Amino acid sequence: MSQYGFYIDSSCCSGCKTCQVACKDKNDLDQGMMWRRVYEVSGGSWEQRPNGGWNPQISTYNLSIACNHCEDPACVDACPTKALYKDSEKGFVLIDPEKCVGCRYCEWACPYGALQYNEDLGIMTKCDFCKDYLEVGNEPSCVSSCPLRAIDYGELSELQEKYGLVSQVHPMPDPKLTKPSLVIGPHRESETAKINKARIANLEEVKND
Repeated sequence: MSQYGFYIDSSCCSGCKTCQVACKDKNDLDQGMMWRRVYEVSGGSWEQRPNGGWNPQISTYNLSIACNHCEDPACVDACPTKALYKDSEKGFVLIDPEKCVGCRYCEWACPYGALQYNEDLGIMTKCDFCKDYLEVGNEPSCVSSCPLRAIDYGELSELQEKYGLVSQVHPMPDPKLTKPSLVIGPHRESETAKINKARIANLEEVKND
């Protein structure tokens, strides 16, 4: 089975949220519902020098994250009605709305917060990799909209060969949990982010209610 994934270059993401807006627009998502979210990670402090000056000990960067269409998706395992499944053609994690009962077990199981509950429909929703766009030869909306070309997509093996094997930076979950189909270009400050106790600064914006 083919496995598609995303590449996110955190080193050049400006946090403009164009990808987030493009996803909402393409999928006609209601206010508060975001299938792709831009996390603002920041932390650290200022250190005073002996001469009285101050040195910044700051870590800050952005992460654009959607469903990672994991190789071992916890949401699929958690779904009691088998509404969630792995697409056999490109490895997408998809939802069958006819089978979904809105129990939200998948939402609780996903470590990335990818599943979104639609109160009007009473079912779960999520990123489907813009598979309708791919079928006609177009790129996912988040990829084509990024002004800095910080998002790429394709066969996971090809992304890994081109960009490397990093699939987790602070404060993301351990990739061993679900094996996300994701490659990350780490920001230069990502190694010190944990030391600086960096946190998600815009949690109220990106969290699922």
